[in-house]
Amino acid sequence: MLKHIRPALTVLIGLTLITGLLYPLAITGIAGVLFPEQANGSLIERNGQIVGSALIGQNFTQDRYFHGRPSATTAPDPKDSTKTIDAPYNAANSMGSNLGPTSKALADRIKADVDKLKTENPAQPVPVDLVTASGSGLDPNMSPEAALFQVPRVAKARGLPEDGVRALVATHTEARLMGWLGEPRVNVLRLNLALDQGGGR
Repeated sequence: MLKHIRPALTVLIGLTLITGLLYPLAITGIAGVLFPEQANGSLIERNGQIVGSALIGQNFTQDRYFHGRPSATTAPDPKDSTKTIDAPYNAANSMGSNLGPTSKALADRIKADVDKLKTENPAQPVPVDLVTASGSGLDPNMSPEAALFQVPRVAKARGLPEDGVRALVATHTEARLMGWLGEPRVNVLRLNLALDQGGGR
């Protein structure tokens, strides 16, 4: 019996060491050398302080900032642990809303958001990503159309010319990966940091 158990245990221990220890350490080490920024979370610094990650959105609500996509993430209610409360961009609880296209609650929320956004820029159609959450609830990017839709509000709140803010959006628009993967996008945090640093004038 031992002659059958010993090879099985040897293979189990060997594969555990290779796949559970050596391989992860090797990949982490290679990533740290070849892609140090990405391996450390794509963190964004300003004045020596970490202000966020390029990979996780933030909840900007003031008129002077561009707003990202709605976020459906939640957190435990501090008053009642059996319930949850809205916690936009809660990276500890990445999730979608689980509301489908036939959901009345989703339709009502989208209609309310569209009506609110139309007061902000009545001349333009509301881009879909300004009223729909991503699957993760953490999307750090928005479409160039969503950014351009917000230009009049941001320019007015900051006392900037709209053309300058549009040019800033164009500067921060990232093209498709390798020219064909994905869609053009604007990182909301990077765009707002550029505004705070005097961009758009």
